[in-house]
Amino acid sequence: MSRFIVALIIFSLLFLIVEFYAFQALKTITKNRYIRIIWILVALAIYINLFYVLLTTPRSAGQTKAFQMALGLVLTFFVPKVVMLLVMFGEDVVRVIQKLFSYVSSGPTQPIASRRLFVSRLALGLAAIPFASFIYGIIQGRYNYKVLKYQLEFEDLPEAFDGFTITQISDIHSGSFTNREKIQYGIDLIKEQQSDLLLFTGDIVNNKADEMDAWMEAFGNFEAPYGKFSILGNHDYGDYVEWKNEADKAKNFQAVKDIHPKIGFDLLLNEHRYIEKDGQKIALIGIENWGKGFNKAGDLKKASEGVNKDDFKILMSHDPSHWELKVKKDDFNYHLTLSGHTHGLQMGIEIPGYFRWSPSKYVYKQWAGLYSEFGRYINVNRGFGYHAFPGRVGIWPEITVIQLKKKPRVA
Repeated sequence: MSRFIVALIIFSLLFLIVEFYAFQALKTITKNRYIRIIWILVALAIYINLFYVLLTTPRSAGQTKAFQMALGLVLTFFVPKVVMLLVMFGEDVVRVIQKLFSYVSSGPTQPIASRRLFVSRLALGLAAIPFASFIYGIIQGRYNYKVLKYQLEFEDLPEAFDGFTITQISDIHSGSFTNREKIQYGIDLIKEQQSDLLLFTGDIVNNKADEMDAWMEAFGNFEAPYGKFSILGNHDYGDYVEWKNEADKAKNFQAVKDIHPKIGFDLLLNEHRYIEKDGQKIALIGIENWGKGFNKAGDLKKASEGVNKDDFKILMSHDPSHWELKVKKDDFNYHLTLSGHTHGLQMGIEIPGYFRWSPSKYVYKQWAGLYSEFGRYINVNRGFGYHAFPGRVGIWPEITVIQLKKKPRVA
């Protein structure tokens, strides 16, 4: 039995458990048989649609928009039911404990029926929050672009670069795009920043080069006086689809790399460039993808050959696990690293200055935003596009603007 079939069986059992508890709450709230039937039919339709897409889509097709929407519908209805399960299961635990105590106490207890009705209503009310959030995330959240601005100070920044601005975008995932008007709005926001330097940190497609065909013109007219540079992400290698042969995969990979110069970006493949201003310079280093559990084509040593240790250095590396495992303690001193990759899992809660949470934090120590250790910085861009789940819930698409400042040396 294949791993896929085993996984399908496990998830099916999980769905049945969640659906059972959610349906118990519904039965407590309403006796209307039509509402119950509609509830069951909707659930069946959503799961059958997902299984149909999974079983009929060839691996050579990659991640299709049909799969994204099927997964989006499952999450939109399944996650709220998980909330209901947690509430109802908690009530079951309390009820079991009360029954145990009833053996040793004859005191009055709360009527079970009224309590069950209250808990069921509470479960349904709480479930409405993620349900509404997922609906918003699919309709509007994936286009809710945010411009996040940071000012970073460095003592050894060349004076000519005091006030120098960088716009970073990441994870375009053009194969997921569906709404040209909304995407153009995000592109216009990038242009409005009018930064000195524009950097793209990988994943221009989901899998195949032709996903970008319809978007070449839109992404091809950015302007930045000190240049536009890019690197590859893990999805750009075509590793997540099944190819007829290695030659086809290699042809696609070359086509992905060719996209970058066609839209005016200098693609850095384990190499560097010097950015010069008023007779001074900083080093821009770009590596291929290197990530824990992913492709490790990145070669930091090769990319840094010819760069002096005392140079001010900006590193472009798609996966933030590279910074955590290899870069942050490197005595060559990479002042600022720009990454993406995580998308913040496209779902979570962020209240600036107070609270940040996403399931992504359990996989990546640096999962979204700006971090600093050992006097070195990494910015993990939340991504411009989206992947797998066709929406964003609480973790919005991001355009990062970083201003470099010269920090006065302490006497």
